[in-house]
Amino acid sequence: MSAISPVLLFVPPIAGGIIGYFTNDLAIKMLFRPYRPIRVFGQQLPFTPGLIPSNQSRLAKRIADTIMGSLLTPEELQRLAKRLLKTERMQGAIRWLLDLALTQTQTSNQDKTANILGNILQDMLGQSLPKMLKVWARDENFLADQIDHIFDQVLLDFRLSESQAKQIATWVRQGILPPDRLRRLIIDFLTDRNIKVIDETLREKTSGTYWVVANIFGVRNALTRLRTYCLDEPAKCNNRISELITELRVENRFQEWLQNFSLQDFPISTVQQLRATLRQTIRKYLQTDGVPLLQGLSDSIDWHDVAQRLLKRLQTSSVVMNSLDTASEELALILERYLEEDLEDIVAQAIPILDIDQVIMERVNATSPRNLEMAIQGIVRNELQAIVNLGGVLGFTIGLLQAGLLLLQ
Repeated sequence: MSAISPVLLFVPPIAGGIIGYFTNDLAIKMLFRPYRPIRVFGQQLPFTPGLIPSNQSRLAKRIADTIMGSLLTPEELQRLAKRLLKTERMQGAIRWLLDLALTQTQTSNQDKTANILGNILQDMLGQSLPKMLKVWARDENFLADQIDHIFDQVLLDFRLSESQAKQIATWVRQGILPPDRLRRLIIDFLTDRNIKVIDETLREKTSGTYWVVANIFGVRNALTRLRTYCLDEPAKCNNRISELITELRVENRFQEWLQNFSLQDFPISTVQQLRATLRQTIRKYLQTDGVPLLQGLSDSIDWHDVAQRLLKRLQTSSVVMNSLDTASEELALILERYLEEDLEDIVAQAIPILDIDQVIMERVNATSPRNLEMAIQGIVRNELQAIVNLGGVLGFTIGLLQAGLLLLQ
């Protein structure tokens, strides 16, 4: 047997190691590359694009199925939701949102916020509320309890004070029934026909002293002279009427009557009728004039200024700031009770709506082959490198076996 050169003994292990290393490295690279098909003379070369780019849609579907079947199951989503929606976390999130909303009103967007809030308030008072009020007022029981309560607690027990009664009595004497107007009323009343009726009535219906006065002295002549006096001597007549009002204490008596006036002195049936009339009057007023009233009121208000004042009040109100914790806690408890009862149904309804598997597939398909390679490499780089190294080790080992066989020959 001829001697074998030592060089030939080193060639198989080294060649095997190099071939095994680069073969595995090439195989791994062919999983991802080339990213696009390669064509020669119009024919697509085999294994182009790489295995993963050519099957990216299937990979996306498999990833989505795996995640939805093993990771994001309804039961797992419920457990995740319960952990995320604990009362403390919800309360903190709600408080953060409330703080954020108040902070936003304090920034440069305050004027814009005031415009939006002003428009909302104007629409509510000038448009929405009048329409609803007109519909509500058709109901016979609309505001019935409130109106009855006001009538019983305010109007029924209402009495004028001394100063109020005095002001009204003075206003009636000076503004409504001054001496000159009383004089004209006397003239208008003492027509020939009325004088005749009064005279004949007194003659027929009276007796005693009144009969003597009516038949001997004659009422007709007295009333006729009174009318003539009022017509011919207006200034003197006015003065005389004023003196009579003072002497007879008409204003003082009217003031006393106003002070003592009360609806409680009326019969019960009259009070009930007044109460019903008040309800009906208010309902009719709201139906006919309520809408224009509210619209006119809305048009007369500077809603932008009102909104700004409200926002400033919210920003500086200690009550609002102190109530944020309470509000967030109450809202968190409400959500917790709701979720305890319906969390399973909510999750079951949310999964089809969210369409998570489709989102996963779309995201995987939208990822470029280069980015997909980088993502996978970032996860299993060490493992893939170990496979490449293993190819070199296996090639080197097989080369050693071949060298051993050569020595045995």
